[in-house]
Amino acid sequence: MRSIQKLILLFFVTILLLPTLAGCWGRDDNDTLTVLAGSELKDLEPLFKQIEQQTGITLKPKYVGTLDGAELLMAGEATDLAWFSHAKYLTLLQGANARVVTQEKIMLSPVVFGVKESKANAWGWLNNPTITWQNIVSKASSGELKFAMSNPAASNSGFTALIGVASAIAGTGRALEVKDINNAALQELFKGQTLTAGSSGWLADSYVKAQDTLDGMVNYESVLLSLNESGQLREKLTLIYPQEGIITADYPLLLINGEKREQYDKLVAYLRSPDFQQQIMERTLRRPVIPQVKLSAKFSSQLLVELPFPNSADVVDTLLIAYNDEQRIPSHAIFVLDISGSMEGNRLRDLKQALVGLTGVDSSLTGQFSRFRNREQLTLMPFSSVVHDVRDFNITDVATDSQSMQSIRDYVEGLNTQGGTAIYSSLQQAYLFAQDARKTNPDLYYSIVLMSDGENNEGISSEEFTTFYNSLPAEAQSVRTFSILFGDANEKAMTAIAELTNGRMFNAKSESLGVIFKQIRGYQ
Repeated sequence: MRSIQKLILLFFVTILLLPTLAGCWGRDDNDTLTVLAGSELKDLEPLFKQIEQQTGITLKPKYVGTLDGAELLMAGEATDLAWFSHAKYLTLLQGANARVVTQEKIMLSPVVFGVKESKANAWGWLNNPTITWQNIVSKASSGELKFAMSNPAASNSGFTALIGVASAIAGTGRALEVKDINNAALQELFKGQTLTAGSSGWLADSYVKAQDTLDGMVNYESVLLSLNESGQLREKLTLIYPQEGIITADYPLLLINGEKREQYDKLVAYLRSPDFQQQIMERTLRRPVIPQVKLSAKFSSQLLVELPFPNSADVVDTLLIAYNDEQRIPSHAIFVLDISGSMEGNRLRDLKQALVGLTGVDSSLTGQFSRFRNREQLTLMPFSSVVHDVRDFNITDVATDSQSMQSIRDYVEGLNTQGGTAIYSSLQQAYLFAQDARKTNPDLYYSIVLMSDGENNEGISSEEFTTFYNSLPAEAQSVRTFSILFGDANEKAMTAIAELTNGRMFNAKSESLGVIFKQIRGYQ
């Protein structure tokens, strides 16, 4: 009797589980597509479930920077799709372009200038379609316009803006060539850039925190419109579409794995459908790519002039290097580096390799744009129980074999481990150092990098450091700390340091220290 009851129970359990089991048996791995994606596409994630329901296709994104993504594709990264804000530079790179089977534009967002309404009103820029890039350059050069823009070598919004303004200033009406690059005019523009970042999202968040000291920001139209609607701004931004033209991000979806062509076509058809294009416009404030969807009144009705993109990777590379070495405000980067006893062995080796890579030894695509820059001031501040042998370097020659770079390598190779871990005392000393340096040279862009593999066990406490930091004048507090979580470091503590100083925490437990150091360079 008991056996019969068990059989009946098993029967009903099986009946209940059949739909689930059928779903598991029927699931096709071919309907899951891996996507190498730009971080700016994270705002589409809430729509991924809907995409899956309507198409049966599951998207698995891996977020990377645009140059990082191009480098991964050139190296043969296994992915089905790639999706960045634009692919114009990527398709100029032979190794990466060869992997693109096909591509389709999905949405649009021009990169434009957002200026505080009071400034735009005072300068006669409100509802004025005749504003030129030269007007913007003049205001920045005079010190009247202080703005935020992401680093072109790290973020697509800054990259797109740099290409656009360089093309507009050249005024040739054709694709930019190396001979057209006007470094002097671009230097005048970037006198006004007082906030940089490695991503457009972090730039927007930092603008909100520092909005009282800034007059505007260069970013995607969608980001600027979203900020205006967010309620976070004490003063809304007027969007300026310069008369000479801009460059628009068109977010092409690239097919990399040709075996997934059927799924790709199905996905693209849905993403470009009128219903989904309408949702993209309403939810992300990006423009539709199909004429069937009427443009919302939230967008400017001004006729946009699209500038041509350079047709050579050499032009882009030259422009990016010129931005770092000649055009932008020089930086002073202070590296506070843990050399306590726990760093002995592989950890110290990894630290040395990461720093040496920034002296031009790393010849990769990302390496050439993240190396130490011409005119840059560099301070290395190793610490354990106390700070040891602080050394300043003035970069005057960026050649890999130059004395500037060799002197850094010699110093780094001489680092040895010792003692405990005084994180907060060492960081306090770095801020005092930065405060004094600003008095001598206030025109540099200052930042601190804090790398530790352990918890604070000597010197002042986190509470004491917070009290010290809050007592600093505003100029000193504007120096951001970019903390690196490494080894056995406390994630909560390193995150708190970044949040207190309006910086950012980077995780070297999931990425190599070399990759993390290159990423941080986009914020310096």
